[in-house]
Amino acid sequence: MILYPAIDLLEDRVVRLMHGKFDAVTEYASDPVEVARQLRDAGAEWIHVVDLAGARDGARRQAGVIAEIAALGLNIQSGGGVRSSADIEAFLDAGVSRVVIGSLAISAPEQVLPWVDRFGPDRLTLAFDVQYVGGAYRPAVKGWTDVLTVTLDDVIQAYAGVELAHALVTDIGRDGDLSGPNLELYRYLVETYPSVGWQASGGVSSLEDLRAAQATGAAGAITGRAIYEGKFSVEEALACLQDA
Repeated sequence: MILYPAIDLLEDRVVRLMHGKFDAVTEYASDPVEVARQLRDAGAEWIHVVDLAGARDGARRQAGVIAEIAALGLNIQSGGGVRSSADIEAFLDAGVSRVVIGSLAISAPEQVLPWVDRFGPDRLTLAFDVQYVGGAYRPAVKGWTDVLTVTLDDVIQAYAGVELAHALVTDIGRDGDLSGPNLELYRYLVETYPSVGWQASGGVSSLEDLRAAQATGAAGAITGRAIYEGKFSVEEALACLQDA
């Protein structure tokens, strides 16, 4: 399982939101490029970078910072504000290895499907951010501010005709609160849609959480707050996943 240390960007700062709320922001650093350099030097091969304002507003806001991070030589999975094929090209041209498509992947699969063929499944990660409402996991868009009536399964099945290599699912109810990942959800996704490399996102608080996420068959785990608050180091996490 790949470890994806997360850098969430808001106005050139490294932050975390509690449950996706922009009025519940914790700032961890004012120099995201230096944070990325430290993660690289600690052994991380991939990092997950999100332009939070871009995700909320539908327009990329942190393109320059992301390009600076990419210049460090890391593999970067990044998104936020991707609304067109030109946005994808701009991320790739900036050195991003894999572009994350969030709101459109949920609300407009018909627009995203041709991009999978055009850019290749290994260059894209679809992001399905969900809340448990009315007995089902329902996707949220626009920086998690709008929860839809369709279910997560409805959205995934809209991509049945194409090859998907990477997708991440964030349980918004656990994001940023160190309550542990939603193992039942990831186990279900891995078993029901085994051809997709699922990434667990939200709630990781310990090395035990990482081991448990790996045991579900998840292909990756995204973690931010636990690293920034010293619950474990990148070195410890990588050793944990290697030994499991």
